[in-house]
Amino acid sequence: MPEKNQVCRAEITDISSDGNGVCRIDEMAVFVPMTAVGDVIDVKIVKVQKSFAFGIIDSIITPSPDRITDSCPVYKTCGGCQLRHISYEAECRMKQSVVENSFRRIGGIEAEYDSFIAADTCSRYRNKAQFPVANVGGRAVCGFFAPRSHRLIPVTDCGLQPEVFTEILKVCMEYINKKHISAYSEESHSGIIRHIYLRRGAHSGEIMVCIVVRKEISRQLAPLCRILEERFPSIRSIVMNINPERTNVILGSRCVTLSGSDVITDVMCGNTVEISPLSFYQVNTVQAERLYAKALEYAAPKDTDIIADLYCGAGTIGLSMAEKCGKIVGVEIVPEAVENAKRNAKLNGIHNAEFYCGDVGKVFAELREKGCCPDIIVVDPPRKGCSEETLAVIADAAPEKIVMISCNPSTAARDAAWLSQNNYSAVKICGADLFPRTRHVECIVCIQKTEKKEGSKS
Repeated sequence: MPEKNQVCRAEITDISSDGNGVCRIDEMAVFVPMTAVGDVIDVKIVKVQKSFAFGIIDSIITPSPDRITDSCPVYKTCGGCQLRHISYEAECRMKQSVVENSFRRIGGIEAEYDSFIAADTCSRYRNKAQFPVANVGGRAVCGFFAPRSHRLIPVTDCGLQPEVFTEILKVCMEYINKKHISAYSEESHSGIIRHIYLRRGAHSGEIMVCIVVRKEISRQLAPLCRILEERFPSIRSIVMNINPERTNVILGSRCVTLSGSDVITDVMCGNTVEISPLSFYQVNTVQAERLYAKALEYAAPKDTDIIADLYCGAGTIGLSMAEKCGKIVGVEIVPEAVENAKRNAKLNGIHNAEFYCGDVGKVFAELREKGCCPDIIVVDPPRKGCSEETLAVIADAAPEKIVMISCNPSTAARDAAWLSQNNYSAVKICGADLFPRTRHVECIVCIQKTEKKEGSKS
């Protein structure tokens, strides 16, 4: 059994779902960040648990063929990217493996796997950036928190964000320092500027600047608004979000529009959508459109079908299917998102969509009692997946088909396994990369109704 601070030679044979390389020392799995399958390394053990350990690279003896050199100066410390040290081809293989292993090992599911949806570009693809602000060396700086810490790594130009974000950040930080507006301190719950939060329509090019503050400072920010609008014609909205709470949650509930519109617009799957500071909107628009196209392919609705869109957010998935079906019924717990969904439907002249606010399982159960009988259910839950209560309501509705979209293959596999014990079967699965150079991977699952099994719960 390896011991802490011991240095051992080993070969990386796999990559875990969180992006760490895996090797074995004395039959124990050791997880080592920034490694690639095929690396032969001297690994220093830094932490030992009962059945596994963590290590760091002491030296690389033989580099993997997948290993590359990346130009980002901060990725090893900022924590935003975990996979910049391997080729994108290797990254896609790893992510496809994560999807397949999740469904086979966790769900016990064998299904047909469609071709992995890789991205055309690994850089500048994000339409949203949230930069925490802190006092470093007597100046307000922005950047990202190092992994598992609240130690700020100064960054203005992130290779995943549009270049215009870099220029906007520089103007904001210069103004904040020139006017001596203090950066927020989590430790003392003092200071004012908490985050600089930027959004951009990938197709429209419209930009929103949202400055997250501990208290109201509209007058102090008014000159900054004029400067930003003069220098960046694409800025359509400048918003101050007020978050007075002692919390690491980024946004507060109150937004004050300082200049321009309350929202920006973009186009998603041919529909115009409004985006507010509190709206959920996929950060990689082009890949999200491919993801939703695959979901539509799996749903294959008839023009009379009723589709229930659960965890519908701002309605982008359901609205992308509205033209192909008889009716969309969306349910979402976030009130602002439901209002966004209703406005987006109206904005695009979509009249066969209804949206309801509340706990997904409870609201959908109430809709079922009132006679809502969907032919297809589309479900896009948070990372924790669906509750068993929600799954039970879904199974009880007995749709012919369920299309599950998930940002966590592990919980998707668990939920698909539950449904497989309740008269459903996962028949097709597709992985999709919405977050190149990071460990995150999405998947879409086509689940079809089967003959009722004896002893099943539904």
